[in-house]
Parts: sequence; structure tokens; C-alpha cells
Amino acid sequence: MKTALTIAGSDSSGGAGIQADIKTMTANGVFAMSAVTALTAQNTTGVTGIMEVSPEFLKQQLDCVFTDIRPDAVKIGMVSSPGLIEAIADKLEEYHAENIVVDPVMVATSGARLISEDAVETLKKRLLPMADVLTPNIPETEVLSGMQVRTPEDMERAAARIGEACRCAVLVKGGHQHNDANDLLYRDGELKWFYGKRIDNPNTHGTGCTLSSAIASNLAKGFCLEEAVERAKAYLSGALAAMLDLGKGSGPMAHGFDIRSRYMEGPER
Repeated sequence: MKTALTIAGSDSSGGAGIQADIKTMTANGVFAMSAVTALTAQNTTGVTGIMEVSPEFLKQQLDCVFTDIRPDAVKIGMVSSPGLIEAIADKLEEYHAENIVVDPVMVATSGARLISEDAVETLKKRLLPMADVLTPNIPETEVLSGMQVRTPEDMERAAARIGEACRCAVLVKGGHQHNDANDLLYRDGELKWFYGKRIDNPNTHGTGCTLSSAIASNLAKGFCLEEAVERAKAYLSGALAAMLDLGKGSGPMAHGFDIRSRYMEGPER
């Protein structure tokens, strides 16, 4: 069985972060492992508290994973301080990690910045150049590219600017701000659009975590990047189309929509 590691923050309500990553990886047929960067107190209405782990403890988690069950792919999500970014970069270099997917969580849906300027610079310098692919949404693309993104042509210019600066592939996600579900992949000077149908579902908590974890899962299984993105988008669309409705805010998706097991059945009435 192929394996994947998520390095991210915990979501106590289960819709995003580590919890969404593990559900997604399991649903996509790989064995999921985790290294937690922070504990959060949150639900579908917002985040009320964040408690980061120390860089030393994060390194311990990564040592334990890599020295025992080596991951075939690594997904990196919420990392908000320079020390944690440095710790991750050091360990990924030490263990020659492969198939690295970075979801650069920088801007909340509300528009609030989630990461300091010095952490952004550390991310750009240490971690992003190690990635096989980045998966920024539109606001994060603007932060990384230093330009406004309003049109498909802006997406293309911004993706190229980020890809050339970080020397990696970039998947710019259009659905966060544009009225479509079209994503753009920049890789080695070439552009490829992935077109999708926008699903009218207000419950989108954890979509970024889910997409990046699905991409990592497919890379772990041996799919090329383009196929990994295509399959991940299809999985995300299915999880949204299942129309799960939980919580008082923007709720989670149905990560297990395609899982059929007798152990999922309830009692007969």
C-alpha cells in the first residue's frame, strides 16, 4: 500500500486540516500519516484559538514517520511561523522526501492574513523551492506573485511568475474568487487549464486541504502530475456534490462519498 504524510494543523471540527487530509488520503487509497504543526479550536463558524507545536517537537514527529514508514508523498498545509517552516525544510532535505505538495495557507476566506511577512519570506526561501507543486488560491497567488489577479490572463501571468521564482509547478485555483471551478497548472514553462463545473454548495470548509491531499495521494500511487490533478478535482467535485450539510457556518464536505462498506451501515429499523 502506498503512503502519504500530511504536515498541517488540526481542525477540531473535522472538516479541514489534518482531519480532512487523513479522510481524503484514506478515500483515495493510500495509508495516511500526520505531523501536527498546530492545534486549533475551530468549527464551521470560525477559529477561536491556535496553539502551535514547537519546532523541536515537529522534528520529532517527522523523524518518527520517516524512519519507520517512509511516505511516498508529502502534503504540507498550515505552517504559520518561520521556525516551523525551517524545521519542515530541514527534515524534508534530510530524508530526501519525494512528491511534495504545498498548499500555502496564507489568507482566510474572510480575507484575513494567517501568516506573518517574515514567515512568507521563509516559506518562499526554504520550502516552496522544494515542492513538486504548489496549490494557492487566488488571494494566496496574489501574495506569492505580488500582483492582482482578476482575469484568466492574470492567473497565467501570476502562475508563471511564481513557478519561475520557486522553480516548481503551480496549480492556481480559480474557484476561491472567480465564478467558476477552473484551475490553471503552470509547469516547466507550459500552461494547462483544468475546467470544472461550479457546484452550488455553500459548504466548502476544507476544499483546499482536500484538493492538495488528493493530489498528493495520486502522486504517491504513481500518477503523473496532470493525472493527479484531474483525479483530485473529480474527487473534490464528488465530495461537494454529495451536499453534506453540517454545522451552523460553511460546513464540511462528504469525504467518504464514494466509500461503500458494510461497516458504514446503520441498524435496520
